[in-house]
Amino acid sequence: MSKVYDYIIIGGGIVGVSTAWQLQQRHPDKSILLIEKESGLSCHQTGHNSGVIHAGVYYPPGSLKAEFCKAGVEATTRFCARHDIPVENCGKLLVATSELEMERMQALYQRCRDNGLEVVLFDQDELKRKEPNIEGLGAIFVEATSIVNYRLVTEKMADEFRALGGEVALGTVVEDLSEGEDEIRVRCRQEGDSVAFACRFLISCSGLMADRVTRMLGIKTDFQIIPYRGEYYRLPKKYNQIVNHLIYPIPDPDLPFLGVHLTRMIDGSVTVGPNAVQGWKREGYGRINISLKDIGDMLGFSGFWKATGKHLKTGLIETKNSWWKPGYLKLVNKYCPAITVEDLQPYPAGIRAQAVLKDGTLVHDFLFAESHRSLHVCNAPSPAATSAIPIGNYICNKVADKQLADLADEPVEASA
Repeated sequence: MSKVYDYIIIGGGIVGVSTAWQLQQRHPDKSILLIEKESGLSCHQTGHNSGVIHAGVYYPPGSLKAEFCKAGVEATTRFCARHDIPVENCGKLLVATSELEMERMQALYQRCRDNGLEVVLFDQDELKRKEPNIEGLGAIFVEATSIVNYRLVTEKMADEFRALGGEVALGTVVEDLSEGEDEIRVRCRQEGDSVAFACRFLISCSGLMADRVTRMLGIKTDFQIIPYRGEYYRLPKKYNQIVNHLIYPIPDPDLPFLGVHLTRMIDGSVTVGPNAVQGWKREGYGRINISLKDIGDMLGFSGFWKATGKHLKTGLIETKNSWWKPGYLKLVNKYCPAITVEDLQPYPAGIRAQAVLKDGTLVHDFLFAESHRSLHVCNAPSPAATSAIPIGNYICNKVADKQLADLADEPVEASA
């Protein structure tokens, strides 16, 4: 280990790559290394989402999520235009199918207005004109919603990072971290061999492994990452034109999940999903996935039991629908009755890295932890992919502020 990097970033998802890319732009003379344990970038949450560039419908006005999402739409669209990455502005319809959902729709409409979004309310007749295959009592039309391939976006960011002098180490698994007075040592495994790096400052954007990385440095936190599987289906090609927009249900405001929706994909296909079921393996994308280590960590964490108890009914229904296709289909048929069980074809699942506190609270906003020479992104909630560029900028600002404060010997508090 001869070289000491100025910065090391752990995590090759879109948030980690965006942070590395922007940090290198700010500090062209600094040495920056991005470490990713997989053989490629964006192999987990970034590469297993629906590819939507969200407008920011659901988030409290003035919150980081609302601000980041709005800024992220513009920044992502500009980045894609500069790199000739295909983007389709298909718009979104949030469809109400019951009187309760109509009430929730009105509240959601007001939130959109409070967030400065240009949205339109459709009555039943207008909804039918816009979407002949969709049934509902009314809908919110959100024009500023698009679709993209986030894997491609991440790759282009990484290309720019490398062109600026940044380094990327793929297939590099972080096994241990140790912090000294002047540097952090990063011990890794690379193709079976042990390798070591060192840096003056470490940034962790490690998603599904965020809590484990903080523990490597002995940082005391009160959260754990609990995996929730989002299962999708793809519709047959004959349904590629079944909808003109993205079709979303009106979500339950007490849950962080948006419900099963119809998504036009950038490749022209249409997917159905996702649901939200308990995962038993943090990186379990197959149908049956078990990790004794991941299960042991969950069962030993009080927050898991409290969160499960709070949402037991919902969890049982989601689990039933996961294994019983007609139940899953019912969630779609309430607004799109044309789809049958036979139309639900296999499609890869996604895993949501949900930070849960010891009291069972699901963390809905950003959560950070830190040591003297490190900053850890412990929760980067949806829509992190949409907001990756402003999130990366925010992380760079936090790192700069922290380093300035440390130089001035000022105390810095952990933030959430």
